[in-house]
Amino acid sequence: MAEISITNKEWERVKIKIQRKYNHLTNEQLQYAEGQEESLITRLMDLVNRDRAYVLFTLKKALVNIDNNRL
Repeated sequence: MAEISITNKEWERVKIKIQRKYNHLTNEQLQYAEGQEESLITRLMDLVNRDRAYVLFTLKKALVNIDNNRL
Protein backbone atom coordinates (compact mmCIF):
# COMPACT_ATOMS: atom_id res chain seq x y z
CA MET A 1 0.00 0.00 0.00
CA ALA A 2 1.24 3.46 -0.87
CA GLU A 3 2.04 5.98 1.85
CA ILE A 4 -0.33 8.53 0.33
CA SER A 5 -3.85 8.58 -1.05
CA ILE A 6 -4.82 10.78 -3.99
CA THR A 7 -8.30 11.23 -5.42
CA ASN A 8 -8.84 11.87 -9.12
CA LYS A 9 -10.01 15.41 -8.32
CA GLU A 10 -6.86 16.12 -6.28
CA TRP A 11 -4.69 14.59 -8.98
CA GLU A 12 -5.91 17.09 -11.58
CA ARG A 13 -4.59 19.95 -9.41
CA VAL A 14 -1.37 18.13 -8.44
CA LYS A 15 -0.69 17.15 -12.06
CA ILE A 16 -0.71 20.82 -13.10
CA LYS A 17 1.86 21.61 -10.41
CA ILE A 18 4.09 18.72 -11.47
CA GLN A 19 3.89 19.74 -15.13
CA ARG A 20 4.92 23.27 -14.21
CA LYS A 21 7.93 21.99 -12.31
CA TYR A 22 8.85 19.30 -14.86
CA ASN A 23 7.69 20.80 -18.14
CA HIS A 24 8.98 17.87 -20.18
CA LEU A 25 6.29 15.55 -18.77
CA THR A 26 3.22 14.89 -20.91
CA ASN A 27 -0.39 14.21 -19.94
CA GLU A 28 0.05 10.62 -21.13
CA GLN A 29 3.02 10.11 -18.80
CA LEU A 30 1.03 11.53 -15.89
CA GLN A 31 -2.10 9.44 -16.29
CA TYR A 32 -3.49 8.28 -12.96
CA ALA A 33 -6.45 6.33 -11.67
CA GLU A 34 -7.59 6.35 -8.06
CA GLY A 35 -5.98 3.56 -6.08
CA GLN A 36 -2.90 3.40 -8.34
CA GLU A 37 -0.64 5.53 -6.13
CA GLU A 38 2.15 2.95 -6.08
CA SER A 39 2.29 2.81 -9.86
CA LEU A 40 2.30 6.62 -10.03
CA ILE A 41 5.16 6.91 -7.53
CA THR A 42 7.27 4.35 -9.40
CA ARG A 43 6.60 6.02 -12.75
CA LEU A 44 7.44 9.49 -11.40
CA MET A 45 10.69 8.17 -9.92
CA ASP A 46 11.76 7.10 -13.42
CA LEU A 47 10.45 10.20 -15.21
CA VAL A 48 12.13 12.78 -12.96
CA ASN A 49 15.15 10.61 -12.08
CA ARG A 50 14.67 10.99 -8.31
CA ASP A 51 14.37 8.58 -5.42
CA ARG A 52 11.16 7.45 -3.75
CA ALA A 53 11.55 9.78 -0.75
CA TYR A 54 11.79 12.84 -3.01
CA VAL A 55 8.75 11.86 -5.08
CA LEU A 56 6.69 11.20 -1.94
CA PHE A 57 7.79 14.50 -0.42
CA THR A 58 6.83 16.35 -3.60
CA LEU A 59 3.40 14.70 -3.82
CA LYS A 60 2.66 15.27 -0.13
CA LYS A 61 3.72 18.90 -0.40
CA ALA A 62 1.45 19.38 -3.41
CA LEU A 63 -1.48 17.82 -1.56
CA VAL A 64 -1.03 19.88 1.60
CA ASN A 65 -1.03 23.11 -0.40
CA ILE A 66 -3.62 21.98 -2.96
CA ASP A 67 -5.07 25.48 -3.44
CA ASN A 68 -1.65 27.05 -3.86
CA ASN A 69 -0.12 26.99 -7.35
CA ARG A 70 3.38 26.49 -6.00
CA LEU A 71 5.07 23.16 -5.57
